[in-house]
Amino acid sequence: MADTKALCANVKMLISDVDGVLTDGSIYKGANGEELKRFSVTDGAGAAIARAAGLKLALISGRHSEATAVRAAEMKIEEVYNGTLDKRGPYDKIKANHDLSNNEIAYVGDDLIDLAIMEQVAVPIAVANAYDIVKKQAVYVTNSSGGTGAFREAVEWILNQQGRLKDVLIALRDEVINPPETDPFH
Repeated sequence: MADTKALCANVKMLISDVDGVLTDGSIYKGANGEELKRFSVTDGAGAAIARAAGLKLALISGRHSEATAVRAAEMKIEEVYNGTLDKRGPYDKIKANHDLSNNEIAYVGDDLIDLAIMEQVAVPIAVANAYDIVKKQAVYVTNSSGGTGAFREAVEWILNQQGRLKDVLIALRDEVINPPETDPFH
């Protein structure tokens, strides 16, 4: 069994799939072609926790969707590759953009198109409802299914493995309770 604390020690970035991880994989289509997806607020909190910890975030979605772009903006995730079945190109761009190596990256996935990246990163994570072949590649399988807080669980698990979760949560709580004062004239 892998030493997950050692694998997570150098992780500086979490990259995630979207459909099946941030959503339950369902797509709702309206009569006029409008597409709707259901996202979990819990995962938005997970993004805030990651940012508070200094963990960089990116999304690579195999399917193009405006709903994905809107949700990414709400979660303040700026690096989004939307509609890319072969995720290797975006993954290489992300690594180059942040000057990172494979051993500094974790990835959350659920399906076959995620395997090419999961095989490269230090910390491959699968959601509870991922396909078995994806779970076999993972060093951690979330208890939560995609769309029900699995992304946040992955964030908290990484930070827990790094021994930083408690301090990050306390700092984030303190920031919410006592936000830094801002001078409106400067």
